[in-house]
Amino acid sequence: MYDYVIIGSGLFGSVFAHEATKQGKRCLVVEKRNHIGGNCHTEQKEGVTIHTYGAHIFHTSNEEVWNYLCGFCKFNTFVNSPVANWHGSLFNLPFNMNTFYQLWGVVTPAQAEQELARQRVPNANPRNLEEQALSLAGKDIYEKLIKAYTEKQWGRACTLLPASIIKRVPFRMRFDNNYFNDPHQGIPTEGYTSLIRNLLDGSELALGEDYNKDREKWDAMGKTVLYTGMLDALFDYRLGELDYRSEKFDTKRYEEENHQGVAVMNYTSMDEAYTRSIEHKHFLSEKSPVTFVSYEYPADYRETGEPYYPVSDEKNLALYARYRAMALEKPGLLFGGRLAEYAYYDMDKTVGSALNLVKKVLG
Repeated sequence: MYDYVIIGSGLFGSVFAHEATKQGKRCLVVEKRNHIGGNCHTEQKEGVTIHTYGAHIFHTSNEEVWNYLCGFCKFNTFVNSPVANWHGSLFNLPFNMNTFYQLWGVVTPAQAEQELARQRVPNANPRNLEEQALSLAGKDIYEKLIKAYTEKQWGRACTLLPASIIKRVPFRMRFDNNYFNDPHQGIPTEGYTSLIRNLLDGSELALGEDYNKDREKWDAMGKTVLYTGMLDALFDYRLGELDYRSEKFDTKRYEEENHQGVAVMNYTSMDEAYTRSIEHKHFLSEKSPVTFVSYEYPADYRETGEPYYPVSDEKNLALYARYRAMALEKPGLLFGGRLAEYAYYDMDKTVGSALNLVKKVLG
């Protein structure tokens, strides 16, 4: 009999498993996929570390989380500086003085502020994402760098998306392409799978096993179940299905050392069906005569079976609240993580949430 049967070997489940094992608890980790790590899984190909399910760039301002993870792996100092490709023209992201120079030829913050003020469409009560974006960023930035990318990502027109998706658009009035403001940024030098493997040391694993297909079997093996999957699936969708957006990945191998010159390139026009291309070797500055680039195609969750982004509109949040209430009433059940909490957490928030549950349950 295990103390905890943990469903999912992503960051949330793995952190909890490590802490429980450290306190002498027996843990069994049940993973639907045939590998550990959830969506942050990495694999090696010809000297290149591949982010199997899209770019995962760790960044945090949380000292507790940073110090905790540094006990399991070494991070490099990778700084995310993505480039936007609009009809073949390139623009630096996030929106900063480099972007404004590329758009308008302005060279001072005052000139950039003046042009932004001219471009903006004032709107005190924006009804949708388009109106919100126009009021915050103006016509050029919206039409060249936001509109098509967003519509591809969400599979619907910006006029049909809630304004809340773009609550604010940050601008930097300096020449600074660092996408994140956090003081700690980087990639595990041996890949995320190595980090997860270290966290799971001491736990038993059951890979390629779908908990929801035989719950009675797995429930009987432990005193408590920690569930990190979708709550609607846990309850057999009896109240209806929660909506997610998903991704499909097409990874290509190129007989060249450097294909696009940057780790992350966003495609902000409708010229391409994909939203991003990820050249993996740039994350760790790996040396290899070949390179691998993954192209990300947004898709409906029902098409891929892999949920990524919760559609956090009023209808879905209300439905999730009902499932959450059911989960809280279920004896012997703990739940957490981005799927079980219906939230697209950054990795540090996932780790922080797991550590908070540890403190609550294990002290």
